[in-house]
Amino acid sequence: MARSLVDSRADPAYPRPVPSLHALANPARFLAIARPLTPVLFWAGVALILFGGWAGLTQTPPDYLQKDSVRILYIHVPTAWLGMGGWSSIALSSLVFLVWRHPLAMIAARAIAAPGATFAALCLATGSIWGRPTWGTWWQWDGRLTSMLLLFFVYLGFIALVRAEDERAGFGGGGRIAALYGVAGSVLLPIIRYSVIWWNTLHQGQSIGLTKSTIDPAILWPLWFTLSGFTLFFAGIVLMRMRTILARGKAEARLRRRAHHVEVTA
Repeated sequence: MARSLVDSRADPAYPRPVPSLHALANPARFLAIARPLTPVLFWAGVALILFGGWAGLTQTPPDYLQKDSVRILYIHVPTAWLGMGGWSSIALSSLVFLVWRHPLAMIAARAIAAPGATFAALCLATGSIWGRPTWGTWWQWDGRLTSMLLLFFVYLGFIALVRAEDERAGFGGGGRIAALYGVAGSVLLPIIRYSVIWWNTLHQGQSIGLTKSTIDPAILWPLWFTLSGFTLFFAGIVLMRMRTILARGKAEARLRRRAHHVEVTA
């Protein structure tokens, strides 16, 4: 006897279809995942940051050349990583928006921009503080510092462009120009990455890689806690901002419908 469609869906021998990319980008599905995940990422990140910071300040020896100033790497390296990683995520989200027209992708790009700019600024600030005792100067116009400063300004340009599109087309109504800008801005990332190789700069060369590091393991190990912690913290902030943007868009859409209803009935 032939199975009915309902029976086949309930039967374990007929697994449910995997949701498509479009289905996974549905705001309702996203919110169902983001609501419980946001506090987990946020507080796990805070815990790892606190532990890594404590370990870096109290459980590691000073560097034989830089002395205690080396301890700023536990903040400087994660902020540099997330300043660049934030823009990589903006570029990827912008590309997804341009190709598949997923509104959630542009919401992600908008949510990443402010935290990414903040971490880029923190990278510049901590690098300047570290550079003063190491190089004898607060600032040097070398390749790495200058390209990172340009990335910070590119972040600010993206934020301003999104706000301008909101004023022109309504909240969340635009996005194409900002998405093109997001993809174009990614040209800075390889420049930042390879600046210490392409140009003779004060900034040290690559000291941390995927398989090896030139930093003493006795100094390096707390960095993995702060790096993981700041990454989780960043992700939690982004999810929180995405939920806020979605809530604001829903509220403004409701207000527009009410205003239209008043105009029609007047």
